[in-house]
Amino acid sequence: MTPALTMATTERVLGQLRHDRRTIALIIGVPMLLLGIIAWMYHGSRVPVIDTIGPVLVGFFPLLVMFIVTSVATLRERTGGTLERLMTMPLGKGDFVVGYALAFAVMALIQSVVVVLWAIWVCGMDVAGPVWLLFVVAVLNAVLGCTLGLAASALARTEFQAVQLMPAFLLPQLLLCGVIMPRDQMPAVLEWISRVLPLTYAVDAMQKIAKGGGWLETRGAIGVLALFIVGAVALATTTLRRRTE
Repeated sequence: MTPALTMATTERVLGQLRHDRRTIALIIGVPMLLLGIIAWMYHGSRVPVIDTIGPVLVGFFPLLVMFIVTSVATLRERTGGTLERLMTMPLGKGDFVVGYALAFAVMALIQSVVVVLWAIWVCGMDVAGPVWLLFVVAVLNAVLGCTLGLAASALARTEFQAVQLMPAFLLPQLLLCGVIMPRDQMPAVLEWISRVLPLTYAVDAMQKIAKGGGWLETRGAIGVLALFIVGAVALATTTLRRRTE
């Protein structure tokens, strides 16, 4: 992997995204819209629902949106022949995957900052823990969505199939991460499965921050998230194909 080629890929993808207003609207606007709807639904409720589930949603919505955008964008590069032409140059698979991941990490950072500020200032979400740590976990979740999207794109042949992979990759994580039912109340097998799913650790970190936890309480979950990101990048690099047969 060559740093210059990696950064060139990052700049190319960012240039494409800068002129793609619909994708930017999807990345930034959809999480804000969904959080706004939920806050509106429970506005005036005696129980501060947005304080309970808001931090979790701040982590999940960026993961969901970035997964869809990255998997479709990567597949479009392959089906359009762009990836095959790039691979005739000195550009390696690692340069492509890491360059893509860095480009979408920049978008993930922007998305996370906007979404967290929107949740706190507009939706009225109250976070007992440090807000900067909420930013960190939100960014990691969004980057995780990017890297999982890169890995998932290798399994799809069309953009429609890439979107169809979203339920397979994300819905089991949402069901088992502890939001719907506490993990210690699940059947033992499901509880063990939840331990190997990245969203479990994202939700754990978010819930601890919402209750006032700091770096010491969340560093383990944050470290596991970082390892999942590295693993997803390695998987995407290994499974990346030049074109769709």
